[in-house]
Amino acid sequence: MSNGLELLNTAEMSKADRLAERAGIPVSELMENAGRAVADEAEIMVAPGARIVVVCGPGNNGGDGFVAARLLRERAFDVRVACLRDVAVLKGEAGVMARRWNAACASPDASAEQVLADADLIIDAILGAGLSRPLDPLVRSWVAAINKAARSKANPARILAVDVPTGLDGDTGDVAVGAAAGDVVSADRTITFFRRKPGHLLLPGRSLCGDVRLADIAIPPTVLTSIQPKTCANGPALWGAAFPHLHGNSHKYTRGHAVVVSGPATQTGAARLGARGALRIGAGLVTVASPLAAVATNAAHLTAIMLMPFDGPRGLADVLTDERKNAVLVGPGCGVNIATRLLVQVALEFDASCVLDADALTSFTLDQQDDPEPVVDHLFALIQETPARQVVLTPHEGEFKRIFPDLVGSKLERARRAAERSGAVVVVKGADTVIAAPDGRAAINENAPPWLATAGSGDVLAGFVTGLLAQGMPAFEAACSAVWLHGECANIFGRGLIAEDLPELLPRALAGMSSA
Repeated sequence: MSNGLELLNTAEMSKADRLAERAGIPVSELMENAGRAVADEAEIMVAPGARIVVVCGPGNNGGDGFVAARLLRERAFDVRVACLRDVAVLKGEAGVMARRWNAACASPDASAEQVLADADLIIDAILGAGLSRPLDPLVRSWVAAINKAARSKANPARILAVDVPTGLDGDTGDVAVGAAAGDVVSADRTITFFRRKPGHLLLPGRSLCGDVRLADIAIPPTVLTSIQPKTCANGPALWGAAFPHLHGNSHKYTRGHAVVVSGPATQTGAARLGARGALRIGAGLVTVASPLAAVATNAAHLTAIMLMPFDGPRGLADVLTDERKNAVLVGPGCGVNIATRLLVQVALEFDASCVLDADALTSFTLDQQDDPEPVVDHLFALIQETPARQVVLTPHEGEFKRIFPDLVGSKLERARRAAERSGAVVVVKGADTVIAAPDGRAAINENAPPWLATAGSGDVLAGFVTGLLAQGMPAFEAACSAVWLHGECANIFGRGLIAEDLPELLPRALAGMSSA
């Protein structure tokens, strides 16, 4: 069943169009509906009677533009159309809609700057999400002119993009193949249809799209059963059913016991941030496993969180022997060294769910000349030895590049391949965090504000994931939930946020979760 968060790539959206046509909805009706949605959005963006320039390309995106132009003219707007191809040669439904416009169009060789002069709104209907070739010089010149018109000091035009801004790859969020950074329309708003695309959420696409609006153009939601998309926007509708719920007979021992491994005495804060996050998100018990030299430091700062000393890898094994300790976090503040690597190996010997963050990941990229195989491959082999064990990796982009140096492509593609290779759920952090599972499922997060980029926030996130795993939440859903709640906490606080604030904001984020 659709949860409304599905994201469709270009191929999947084309399939949705074909399935809709087979269901009895002609392309002409879909295009008419799309153009009407564009016109409705344009009418919201400008005052009655405003001057609107619709720039149309030769394909279906241009067809949507012609429909919008006709409807806006009927609504008494001052509408001008520029078509970047001779209207007489337009084919298919785009040609039909161009003829229904039944008025003059600026010729392809007209001066873009003159055509766009004094426009209050420019509708970019040049190229849609399916762009697979470099922009030709004519299109590039119009893109430049549109962006220039938006920056005009005398009369800056607002920009409404149809489907995606011209020059943007809707699948990756990057500039299209062969295009330069300046070859993309920078829109104030984008209107897209049926379902959003990954490029609407992935950066830099999200910034170039502006405010993205989704329109229903009568494609039946049942087509998703045939498409079976595996990419979603992250939100409670995706994982809410799996979120831990308390019952009348719940007690601390039924809510799981999380263990967070501390670093040395001078690096204990990160582990305590993670532990606080795990406790606040609902783990019944949380223990900081502390090296002997750091016990006094940790003891001075912990109250509801318990403390257990350990000495080296075997000592950590003794801590984890109690099978009630069912989730463990290794990495924050542990140090980048072989000792941390050994702690990870110990953690992976047990049945507990495992979150590997920060130093736990980088420690497996240290060169070891006497190792018969790359040490990162050894980590992945350890993860895959027990397929039923839940493991989550939480790298930021720098750590990701060290662990998966050969993976290229969009953030979504790289996260998927990393999850498949490692056998773990992979959380590639950032403003557009991507969460990917080994089975191909992926979610893109979109609610993280820029002030979340502060020291220690990643440690809290790792703690959130660990606390949810301790409560029995499946790894993919736990990671998605933790990332979304992390962003919500930051949104609630606003500017001035520091990592210590995040766990304390969870009650408010959880209270608002049901309405999201």
